[in-house]
Amino acid sequence: MANERRNNPLVKPYLKWAGGKRQILPEIREHLPQNFRGLYYHEPFLGAGALFLNQQPRRAVVNDNNAELVLTYKVIREQVDDLIGVLSVHKERNNEKYYYEIREQDRDREVFNKLTDVQKAARLIYLNKTCFNGLYRVNSQGLFNVPYGKYTNPAICDVPVLRAIHNYLENAEIEILHGDFADAVKNAGRKTFIYFDPPYYSPNNTNFTGYLAGGFGDDEQARLRDVFVERTDAGAKCLLSNSDTQFIRDLYDDGRFEFFTIKAKRIINSDSTGRGEVDEILIKNWR
Repeated sequence: MANERRNNPLVKPYLKWAGGKRQILPEIREHLPQNFRGLYYHEPFLGAGALFLNQQPRRAVVNDNNAELVLTYKVIREQVDDLIGVLSVHKERNNEKYYYEIREQDRDREVFNKLTDVQKAARLIYLNKTCFNGLYRVNSQGLFNVPYGKYTNPAICDVPVLRAIHNYLENAEIEILHGDFADAVKNAGRKTFIYFDPPYYSPNNTNFTGYLAGGFGDDEQARLRDVFVERTDAGAKCLLSNSDTQFIRDLYDDGRFEFFTIKAKRIINSDSTGRGEVDEILIKNWR
């Protein structure tokens, strides 16, 4: 297990995200390399960054294909005071009518494109904290389409957490990328650790995968497997999370890889039948 004695507990996810790993961090940490602190950290499907923010590596390359999500990390690192100011306004004005006014901003690209980076980042955080069930979902046009959540006191502007993350990102050597997962790890070889946390395989669409228009289907799962094998051959230590299905087990049926089943409770899902306790799998390429 990686050493966490010097980690700041306030550095933690500032977003609710489908498939987030906060509640299964103890299981994941049990499978981190013993020399974790000496490895260059890579995470190509960053999402809410539960493992990344929990472990707080000093050198890392993190990536996500969601441009607005990536923007929030960059704004927290570079313009946290301005972000807190805009979020404070959202907090004061929050109600159902205001929510839909903010949500509708991406329906008019001319209006949306005039927003500053800080305004775009604050918009995502505000919508994420106030939308129904914390479900970040876009339609086929890439437009955020989740209804208002009607929470009593949502944590729209968590200043201590935002400042703690800012201090970590500003003082560590962290490269924040927006792009394809394969490109994000193409240079990872020996003395690197990669945590792959892709949209989970969901043959019946009961797992939530709609945070990007287009989804993550069988072909993408197979392409990810190929990248996992390539990085294994390059000498990187790789750990991958996914749904525990026969399809995934068959994909990674390589004598070099170990499988570990873990139980996870999922409360964010586009289908209520996909919530509750589910089997997930961890796959690692070292023993």
